[in-house]
Amino acid sequence: MKIQQEQTERHVLTITVDNEAGILARIAGMFSARGYNIESLTVADISDDHALSRITIVTNGPPAVIDQIIAQLDRTVPVHRVTDLTEVGAHVERELALVKVAGTGDKRIEALRMADVFRAKVVDTTTESFVFEITGNSEKVDSFISLMRECGLVEVARTGVVAIARGAEGA
Repeated sequence: MKIQQEQTERHVLTITVDNEAGILARIAGMFSARGYNIESLTVADISDDHALSRITIVTNGPPAVIDQIIAQLDRTVPVHRVTDLTEVGAHVERELALVKVAGTGDKRIEALRMADVFRAKVVDTTTESFVFEITGNSEKVDSFISLMRECGLVEVARTGVVAIARGAEGA
């Protein structure tokens, strides 16, 4: 008898919360305690009076697990709103990465050529290295980093995914 495993899906969740100490730890702790994976997590203040923050979490799991995550987040105080942008539909995702590449000669020229193709900006340079800034979806950032490995990749810093629904309405 063959046991069928549920298909896991990638979901982008946005969570509007009170901007107070410990809320991020509580939400991350909820994921950890239940064995849910967080692929990416970003958080930032989103209100003029610094009262609200928006947390963007990329996670994955079978549909039932995603529903459970959303339900548990909805019950968490001080969560105001949980939106599954994957279910909402069309949305824009972006990630920023700083990529340090060391190299001389042909490797240096190749790194610059590839950066141009990917529209990465040089934000720092020395005679032996570059720091590139690249923005785009996660796949684009992953591809750029993979190609830079061949040119002398030294270090990578990534922001994680930020996302927003398309259209005139708020999420």
